[in-house]
Amino acid sequence: MVRFRSPNARDNATRLAAAVGLAAVAAPASASFLSGETLDTAATYIAWFVVFVVPAAVIVLFWMVHVMPEKIAAKRHHPQKDAIHTLCLLSLVFGGLLWPFAWLWAYTKPIGYRLAYGTEKHDDYYLEMGKKAKAGELPDDDILHLRNELDSMAAKGTLPAGLKGLRQELDAVEIGPASGAKAGAA
Repeated sequence: MVRFRSPNARDNATRLAAAVGLAAVAAPASASFLSGETLDTAATYIAWFVVFVVPAAVIVLFWMVHVMPEKIAAKRHHPQKDAIHTLCLLSLVFGGLLWPFAWLWAYTKPIGYRLAYGTEKHDDYYLEMGKKAKAGELPDDDILHLRNELDSMAAKGTLPAGLKGLRQELDAVEIGPASGAKAGAA
């Protein structure tokens, strides 16, 4: 007769006997819900998917991640967005090693750029704002601010030819009397 010292030992022996009994009557295991020719066909389709679709998706994802700094720089009107674009392309060639630098560069304002060039924005920003001003979509205060920024760039001698033409076009844009009075007071 077997004596159990504690109730836990009796429960363990019962569990062990139940597990052995269930294992003895268990059905044979199957690795797949498919069998025969269906299994071979499914494996062929999965292999083709893995060989062609997965690498293409990885390449597209790699490309999308590596052009993100360029898109961020364009959205923020970064003055050096063209250089960031070049760094993103170089990063693709060098396997992504330069990508973190492009990401950081897109989010930073260049130190001393405003002192040297009179602005912290890319020329495209001023051209975009000029189109909005000519279309009447820009508030009067923003038009005055745009004129002042272009004037300060011209005073430093860093105003490109395209922006000189924009500055002359902004003079032709009508400003309401209330904003003109504010500009005269400022």
